[in-house]
Amino acid sequence: MRRSQATDGARGRRAAVSVIALVCLIVATALASAAPASAKVLHVGKFEGKLGYKTIQRAVEAASAGDWILVGPGDYKETGDHLHSGSSAGDAGAGVLVEKPGIHIRGMNRNTVMIDGTKKGTPACSANPADQELGPADSQGHHSGRNGLVVFKAQGVSLENLSACNFQAGYGGGGNQIWVNFGDGSGIQTAGSWRGAFLSATDQFFEEGSPYFGSYGIFASNTGGPGLYTQVYANNMADSDFYIGACRDCNTILDHAHAETSALGYSGTNSGGHLTIQNSEFNNNKSGFVSNSQNNDDAPSPQDGSCPKEGETGPTGTHNCWLFTKNSVHDNNNPNVPTTGVAGAGPVGSGVVLSGDRNNIVTGNAIYNNGAWGILLVPYPAVEEEPPPALKEDNCLGGTKGEVEGKTICYYDDFGNEVINNTLKNNGFFGNPSNVDLGELSNPENPGNCWHGSKDAEQLLEEPTSEPKLIQSPPHSECGIPDSGEPLTSSLGAQVACDSQFFASIAECPTGAGANYPRRTKVELIPLPEQRTMEDPCVGVPRNGWCPTNPGARKTPPYPVPGSPVE
Repeated sequence: MRRSQATDGARGRRAAVSVIALVCLIVATALASAAPASAKVLHVGKFEGKLGYKTIQRAVEAASAGDWILVGPGDYKETGDHLHSGSSAGDAGAGVLVEKPGIHIRGMNRNTVMIDGTKKGTPACSANPADQELGPADSQGHHSGRNGLVVFKAQGVSLENLSACNFQAGYGGGGNQIWVNFGDGSGIQTAGSWRGAFLSATDQFFEEGSPYFGSYGIFASNTGGPGLYTQVYANNMADSDFYIGACRDCNTILDHAHAETSALGYSGTNSGGHLTIQNSEFNNNKSGFVSNSQNNDDAPSPQDGSCPKEGETGPTGTHNCWLFTKNSVHDNNNPNVPTTGVAGAGPVGSGVVLSGDRNNIVTGNAIYNNGAWGILLVPYPAVEEEPPPALKEDNCLGGTKGEVEGKTICYYDDFGNEVINNTLKNNGFFGNPSNVDLGELSNPENPGNCWHGSKDAEQLLEEPTSEPKLIQSPPHSECGIPDSGEPLTSSLGAQVACDSQFFASIAECPTGAGANYPRRTKVELIPLPEQRTMEDPCVGVPRNGWCPTNPGARKTPPYPVPGSPVE
């Protein structure tokens, strides 16, 4: 859930299976620019007694399209502030910047190769405020902030088997640990293949009241793909662990991701079309998974999961292509996480939230132990108005302009979403009125949202709790017809406002026992846990000193980007 760049950093089962298989096949056969026969392998650090470049950035600068960069174990203090083409003075730079197509960067061990945003000579991923490398300062002492590993408008790039930490947002953006950026803030989506696999991201620093913090763990923006993140992990982010945004048809898969201990486990603003989030886990966050519409620099709005081509059908036989499936979303009741901006207003105790979204599919997920709501569909009243200049003549695309608390808002309703065949258990245990498994706030729309087939894992003969009541009965159970949810003035509306505190001055919490939501006392970060690493980091690499038994460059086929998800 993004804020403007200036402020925060940037910011049917068989049918479903067959469509996922088709998408994966397309992804697997989309290749990067063919590697030349003379593709080189560059080394960074030390591995089995053999030395290479001292920094990853130096290897990137020496590499050409199709080359490989292998990184040995080590804590790499990439202290540069490398600005991508088109940057402005004061913008946050990157520790490692890739603007060349077809580069492959791979660590020899995911858990011991760290791209570190702290100062030289300090402990790895230090929590000490004095150890943070915050980027250049302006005349007022305001630091720009920094990004970690950034791929900018370069297709065919793969990033694999490494970790990043402690790149902080500042006054010029930043705070993104690993970022595939095809034009953040431009309002333009660019096609280009990319791959991220076996990646971890964390921030071990947070100071209450500080303008410097980690915003996003693993990020993709303005991508037209085909793109893939698979076997990825992130924690401790003030906005979200994973973010995919600013793409009407993202053509991207997020697979086997694990997100915890952040404001939002996942955030996706204005990201739709062919976007699949699958086989992933979201737990111990303030809110587990949040997708939204918003009129900010992640234009164009709104979020729309409909299939881009006329007559195209998605996994359930409807015109919806955006898919959230086979995920575990549980125990997202944690207020003591880093937060910033509108991401900090995500309702604590919520599993899946679609906010101002339309035409999405949520199916086949396990959603449990979320104290407020298991799955919640709500409108989104966007209060930011910072889309790209070319779009400012109509900066409420897909929404309705209004005013709240003297602020102009862009109101995005939620409609056309399908919530079907999920398994639910023990959601809504905070016990406030309207805390339920399934909740919907919406105005009358055509089509409305539809709900059917979801079950309570412990009481299979009973319907999940819901607001409106009997939400899986007609008319709410029928897709493609006019319908509405609870009105904004309902008890559900009051509880969502109370939980999120989004318009706190005019949406006061109910008095008495009907407002039991945990509030932050003290932020508690968690360490970066060891994660699965590549079994053989030499796979696909031409023969070199670190992979001496591999075939030579002329016998090594081009590496597939994005390739297939990793089971």
